[in-house]
Amino acid sequence: MKHTAARTRRAVLRATTHSHTGPHTAFRGPGRSRRAARAWARANGAVVRLTTRVQEGLEEAARRPDRGDISTTTVIIWVAAVTGAVLIAGTIAVVIAKYNGQLNGL
Repeated sequence: MKHTAARTRRAVLRATTHSHTGPHTAFRGPGRSRRAARAWARANGAVVRLTTRVQEGLEEAARRPDRGDISTTTVIIWVAAVTGAVLIAGTIAVVIAKYNGQLNGL
């Protein structure tokens, strides 16, 4: 059985509301006000939206596995370039520090 966003939404709503009450009366226990019930309903809606969005993203990733991600070769080239630049800058700094006294008269 395929997992869908609609099924997730129904499961979350079914678990948080009773069949004889509306969405704003969910979790109305002792000491719970309408405002708290509405806050719970909004939180439940946010969870449903977030779950739906994540599920849609996973379905999109499964449908299109090549989404333009950076390839391994590109990462290797960038790491080599940065490492080379740091080595060159370090070598220049060492040479300048070593011959600093002799370069002052130039």
